[in-house]
Amino acid sequence: MMGRDGAGDDVVEIKVHPRRENNVRSAPPYQNNSVFKKWVPWLVPLFVVSNIAVFIAVMYVNDCPTNSGSCAAPSLGRFSFQPLKENPLLGPSSSTLVKMGALDVARVVNKNQSWRLISCIWLHAGVFHVVANMLSLVLIGIRLEQEFGFFRVGLVYIISGFGGSLLSALFIQTGISVGASGALFGLLGGMLSELITNWTIYANKVAALTTLLCIIAINLAVGLLPHVDNYAHIGGFLSGFFLGFVFLIRPQFKWINQKACPPGYIAPPAKSKHKTYQYVLWIVSLIVILVGFTLGMVALLRGVNVNDHCSWCHYLSCVPTSLWSCNSRQVSCQSAQLGNQLNLTCMSNGKSNLYYLSGDDLSKVQQLCAQLCN
Repeated sequence: MMGRDGAGDDVVEIKVHPRRENNVRSAPPYQNNSVFKKWVPWLVPLFVVSNIAVFIAVMYVNDCPTNSGSCAAPSLGRFSFQPLKENPLLGPSSSTLVKMGALDVARVVNKNQSWRLISCIWLHAGVFHVVANMLSLVLIGIRLEQEFGFFRVGLVYIISGFGGSLLSALFIQTGISVGASGALFGLLGGMLSELITNWTIYANKVAALTTLLCIIAINLAVGLLPHVDNYAHIGGFLSGFFLGFVFLIRPQFKWINQKACPPGYIAPPAKSKHKTYQYVLWIVSLIVILVGFTLGMVALLRGVNVNDHCSWCHYLSCVPTSLWSCNSRQVSCQSAQLGNQLNLTCMSNGKSNLYYLSGDDLSKVQQLCAQLCN
């Protein structure tokens, strides 16, 4: 029977002096949850509050009772929503979103308003839109901020949002785009690259990777439906994926044991803080991000439409089936102009509106027609 060896009833007590070199023990192995600092998340909740506050401000500026003939939920006063036929998501008009900073490629290219690539990620098209995105941000972002802190997660979120807007602008150059989806997909991409670059410190690696890939695949598949900007999702995901290799890197355990070894223990030697493959991924990813963003901005400001150079890329955002069509609806309007006043009437829904145009706005008539008909 196995057990501790004994010598009769005598009890022998051995004391080891910790200062003797020949009695120094090996360092105890550290566990994942005790090595890395746990951060108190505050930035992600701040992002959530900020997005909701911006939506409320947009609805205040929208002032549906003053600017539209009829409104949804009129009891809310100036915070009431545009008619459901115009905006089924319970939100403002497209003209208000443009005024508040929505992504409008024509304004980015012709009026040097590149700031819209960032401002659009704080805007949402309606109540359903902002609620869905903020719930996703809480579920994804809180965990990442606890693990890596506000600074790194904040950078991944903002830069990924910019990357999503940039890719969207290169492919979709009519209409407007708003929403934090690109930034959220960036966090998903960061989670994937973080799992890859820190592969050796995780238990149940295959299960974690499979689960994450399924979540990513399902969300990207939803983007193949019509009227969903999947280019922003893809651009945000790719940006976050490469940013994860740069910002979400973990040191190897040997280095941690060596630095945090308590007195009386010897830690196994570690030549470097990170493994060689982590350094390689860091360098390659940083180069890809810098080159990709630079080329993308140059192409955008030159007015390049990537669809003209890629005949199949439109399938990345919408796949036509027998249930729906991906073709954009053609819109037409009847116009009557007197001086700087332009009256437009949409031929498909009968809606009319009066616009006051300056000389440089005459080229925007088709865009105004599209907004009126949508």
